[in-house]
Amino acid sequence: MNFQQLRIIRETVRQNYNLTEASAALYTSQSGVSKHIKDLEDELGVQLFVRKGKRLLGLTEPGQALLSIVERMLIDADNIKRLADDFNKVDEGTLTIATTHTQARYVLPPIVNLFKKAFPKVHLILQQASPVEISEMLLLGLADIGIATESLTTEENLGSVSFYNWKHSIITPQDHPLTKLDPKDITLEKLAEYPIITYHGGFTGRSKIDKAFEDANLDVDIVMSALDADVIKTYVELGMGVGIVNDVAYDNERDHRLKQIDTDIFGLNTTWIAVRKGHLLRGYGYEFISLCSPDADIKALKKIAYPDD
Repeated sequence: MNFQQLRIIRETVRQNYNLTEASAALYTSQSGVSKHIKDLEDELGVQLFVRKGKRLLGLTEPGQALLSIVERMLIDADNIKRLADDFNKVDEGTLTIATTHTQARYVLPPIVNLFKKAFPKVHLILQQASPVEISEMLLLGLADIGIATESLTTEENLGSVSFYNWKHSIITPQDHPLTKLDPKDITLEKLAEYPIITYHGGFTGRSKIDKAFEDANLDVDIVMSALDADVIKTYVELGMGVGIVNDVAYDNERDHRLKQIDTDIFGLNTTWIAVRKGHLLRGYGYEFISLCSPDADIKALKKIAYPDD
């Protein structure tokens, strides 16, 4: 048994049992992948995959039991390398952050700037994705840190700390009727009189928006949804509707043609920072989290992420 065989088992499952895709992901030949699988099955004396001819259809019961062990072994092997790198190359390496457009565009720039000044030799990768995709990237080991409002606290294999709290804002053209009202007088009923442009389902607190209107028994006309605030603001400026966005997504200078209206009608949201349990971050990874959330208990996060440490 060797690590290449274990990587092949994991990658074959990740690629939905497609040996061509698995071999491409591992930069090896399909015949080599097949041989490694067969050699491991012969060594263990059990069949790991359900087969139909030469095709793999899924995992057998022993294969399913083995997969969880393989995942842990490969994570620990990576952790050993990270531990050594932390002593040998303290300020060099790669840090992959998976986050949404809103966080990457409006929240993270000053933090990234500070981080790069402190760790100029660390290659920082910002991967923009949906909250569900961010969770999956963390679980698959494709990202070191995930930042989002949804999904990260509902997955038991992720450990998370709060980043910041925020509210939704109403965005309108400067001469919109809502701008003439006191913000405290703007209710869900008044807002529902206008077409709405807001986030796509699963993004940036959209569930809170939907729930607020549902609880008020209001049939709201959401004429358009988008993945990021920049798109929403563009179409609000064209007069297509009233926007509902994260309050950090409004900039007085850039968005001078629009008006931001503060409101509490959609409640409070929390953006979270998450890591995979069992995934040992390099020291600079925890420094990045500290820059995001200075009050975060890093020792507690390390314990959550790596309980056996």
